Amino acid sequence: MNTLFERTSSSWVRYSSYEWKKAEDGKLYLTPTRDAQPGIYDPLRDAQQLVLDALNIGRMCMSKKPDPEIQKAIQSFAVKYGLFGLMTALPTTPKFMDYEAVYLPKNPFIKAESMDTMEYLALFFPFEKPDVVKHGIESMWNIEGDKAMMALAMTMSDRPMAVNMGFQREYAERYDWLKQQFTDWIFIFSTSFLYYQDYDTSDEDTRNLFRKSMAAFDGNAPSYHIELLDKPTIVWDFHSLLLGIQMMFSFMLTDEKTPLRLCKHCMKVFVASRPSNEFCSYECKNRHNVYKSRAKKKDATGEE
Repeated sequence: MNTLFERTSSSWVRYSSYEWKKAEDGKLYLTPTRDAQPGIYDPLRDAQQLVLDALNIGRMCMSKKPDPEIQKAIQSFAVKYGLFGLMTALPTTPKFMDYEAVYLPKNPFIKAESMDTMEYLALFFPFEKPDVVKHGIESMWNIEGDKAMMALAMTMSDRPMAVNMGFQREYAERYDWLKQQFTDWIFIFSTSFLYYQDYDTSDEDTRNLFRKSMAAFDGNAPSYHIELLDKPTIVWDFHSLLLGIQMMFSFMLTDEKTPLRLCKHCMKVFVASRPSNEFCSYECKNRHNVYKSRAKKKDATGEE
């Protein structure tokens, strides 16, 4: 996995702090704080940890941890990596500002196949609306007053307008949508893990159910180009962090040398250094063996 992205690069924006805020309709959103400062980073620098962090938050969601605990984990994830960029991940193209409306393929969040552009933008700017004028395929976006936001927009001016808008401090993403996305990823991992772990004891109907679940995984790939940096480098054009995680997760899920595993003791997802590894650390392995030894002793002595 590390060698796969050794000669690759990308860029995304994260803020120094985020907060949960309720909109007028009662929905909870994650958004940068008013005094948060943006920073540009390369999510491919530590692709493995990014995917593991996402999967382990999904594990919290699937195991029905309390919402405050999940919200704290998602907030920390955002500080580390930024928001998903759902606004540009869902439509058929991140350049939707160049079209008369926003066109949406099947997704778990919005049932409509198309939406008015301004109505769609309102889903991601529930507190402060961007200064956007839209007439047909023509659109104009105005930024005034915030020098940091103006500087960020100029730095990322090579990105589609909607992507750039998603980097602004006013942008927000719904908690229930974020939670659903993390849950979907751990579901896909669990499907793959259990399919092979229980293959010999499963009947064909069960195997087909696993195969159909995996077929639902959205495998759209981002585009890329090559730049001549200190060496020829593939630069991935991620128009959403979500799409980047999907791609990196796909490579890790199919990596035979260092596969993704579920720790037999603490149940965290980890990258195994060998296909036979069952524990994420020696500590978990020792604790599991101690627990197993105590259980055997208890059974032998008949203690309550």
